[in-house]
Amino acid sequence: MKFYKYLLATVFAALSYMPQAGADTPRYSDPYKMMEVLADNTFSRIARQQQDIAADPEVLRVIVNEELVPYIDSRYAALRVIGTSADLRKTPREDILAFVDAFQNYMVATYAGVFTQYRDQKVIIEPALGGIEEQKIIVVKTRVIDPGKPDINIDFKLRRAKDSESWQVFDMVAEGISLLDSKRAELGNLIRQQGLNSVTLLLQEKAKAPITKAEAK
Repeated sequence: MKFYKYLLATVFAALSYMPQAGADTPRYSDPYKMMEVLADNTFSRIARQQQDIAADPEVLRVIVNEELVPYIDSRYAALRVIGTSADLRKTPREDILAFVDAFQNYMVATYAGVFTQYRDQKVIIEPALGGIEEQKIIVVKTRVIDPGKPDINIDFKLRRAKDSESWQVFDMVAEGISLLDSKRAELGNLIRQQGLNSVTLLLQEKAKAPITKAEAK
């Protein structure tokens, strides 16, 4: 575990020039406040643009990119997905960068597809259970309330950003299922079998697929 953390730190340093959220992106030292703002901005915008979305579901991709991506730590999530499936010390930096970019675009498409299910459900952010001053990773619990249906429990995992004054989302756990863990299991095997570059190309193709309504579950 210590070696894995060291390896992640080494790769982060190597990729430190990767573009991050713009300087004009609001930052929040309170992760619960951040999630409230994110949820309100994202779902309010989806509700307002239902007519546009019905005409062209690709609008959801734009909304995810503009409202959510600046607050998602795609680089950290992508490296966690790779894990020990590839030797990052021997992997060219440009190959890692390409995978991170492809993974982010793929996740944008995944979130956009999920949001095709949203209409006007209410999203509740559960209150904090304790102090966050010394914590580096926290879980913000939310409930999606849809009248006439059981509540959906969604936990967002956040990590303290490098500047230690703001937070970024790196995983979403819906009804006990971690999106990051599921993608790591799925893509990790492919990386071991086919190589990192092959999986990067696969993700690039998946990300290009049109946004369609997710299957109701």
